[in-house]
Amino acid sequence: MPMTKDEREKFLADLHVGVLAIPNPGRGPLTVPVWYAYEPGGEIRFITDRVSRKGGLLAEGLRVSLCAQTEQPPYKYVSIEGPVSAIGPSDVERDGRPIARRYLGPELGDRYVAATAGDRAAGGSILVRVRPERWLSVDYSKEFAG
Repeated sequence: MPMTKDEREKFLADLHVGVLAIPNPGRGPLTVPVWYAYEPGGEIRFITDRVSRKGGLLAEGLRVSLCAQTEQPPYKYVSIEGPVSAIGPSDVERDGRPIARRYLGPELGDRYVAATAGDRAAGGSILVRVRPERWLSVDYSKEFAG
């Protein structure tokens, strides 16, 4: 029941909250939900605070995993593993507002950006890019098709 390349890339590009797993030396991986952006064939992009635990564990070249799934049957998921290909300052208009609007819609997304402006200024938000290299996917609807 795996997805084709096109199916898994389209699924990952759809709206899902991702679950990011980051290696955490001496402990289990840090596993946290993230809002992300992805376009087929590209990199996964998400924003975090530089001074957060997540931000502190991330480093360019580090390998991470991200899983996106449906919450209703028939269940589907896509999981990727790949290196962090770039980390740099995030820009509200280029990065933050589009991701907030993706998850909350235009009005609530803009309110979220305004409400979190102080947080971004205090610690410095970073844009993290991950290059998917390994993919796992399942589409249970294929089991019932036909």
